[in-house]
Amino acid sequence: METIKNIKRNSIILLIITIIVLFFFFFFNLESIVITLSKINLFYLLIAILLYFIYITSKAYIIYKSVNEKDKLTFKEAVKHNVITQFFNGITPFSTGGQPMEVYMIAEHGIKVSKATSVTIENFIFYQTALVIYGVIAVACNWTFNLFPKVALLQHLVLLGFIINVIVAVALYVIMLSKTITGKVSNWIITFLGKIKIIKNIPKAKAYWDEKLEEFHGVSKDLLGKRKIFIFGVLINFIGLTCLYIIPLFIMYGLHDFTSLNPITAITSSAYVLLVGSFVPIPGASGGIEYSFVRFFGNFMPTVLLNALLIVWRFITYYFGMILGGFLFSTEKESD
Repeated sequence: METIKNIKRNSIILLIITIIVLFFFFFFNLESIVITLSKINLFYLLIAILLYFIYITSKAYIIYKSVNEKDKLTFKEAVKHNVITQFFNGITPFSTGGQPMEVYMIAEHGIKVSKATSVTIENFIFYQTALVIYGVIAVACNWTFNLFPKVALLQHLVLLGFIINVIVAVALYVIMLSKTITGKVSNWIITFLGKIKIIKNIPKAKAYWDEKLEEFHGVSKDLLGKRKIFIFGVLINFIGLTCLYIIPLFIMYGLHDFTSLNPITAITSSAYVLLVGSFVPIPGASGGIEYSFVRFFGNFMPTVLLNALLIVWRFITYYFGMILGGFLFSTEKESD
């Protein structure tokens, strides 16, 4: 019940933030935006939605292949869980709610928690690695073509976001493969919790977590210790991110503009927007995402087109997944 209350609370907060953001960005150009959106080409809009689904299913496919227990977790269920994960990412600060929910949903299929945890962290490492590679490509494109001469401050934030993502990827990789470090951290946390009387039997707690960490590292070594698996996971995530980053280009085609964006400007701008959004401590990075989107994509098009693009892009890449994920989660809870 407490979890459901937190979900409802976060959803209400997100709705309030959304209304404020929409009012701030679109109120003064609302009539022009509505006229522009009314003429959108549905063919290109469907392509943009399809690209988002490819992005979602690419992440689900890695989970499905990593679990490798088809009798327990089907690809269809992996896709469903990944959509629900998008919902929990969207309603929690820094997208922190998705991974614990993913572990829980995988474990619900009779898969060991240690394996579910390893698979989830592994997938996140693959994603972070692909994100970092794309960050390098985006920075190189900007330096080569000088795409954003008017947004110097935000480019510093992009660099900060890039560094944070590198640190997160390296830290997770160390956690998965280093027994020594994770063992020391685990023992320190248990000792600390014992001192403040949260854990009563420290030796028993340490023995329990040593056993779980042994299982965790055994699975982790199998998953990440093979080069082919690592390359495959990063490649699939890279393809998924490419689909996500290219969505604005097809939305612009739908808005009957075939010149403002090209693949380089669309992908670089999208990568920059998500790097800035990665450390905005608000559910869905609301406000920060919209502001950085306007600043980066605003270099290539007039305001009315920019606002129309932002509305459609944000709906496809965020609100659509949130609505679908929330619906699937509610139906799953009812079936339980």
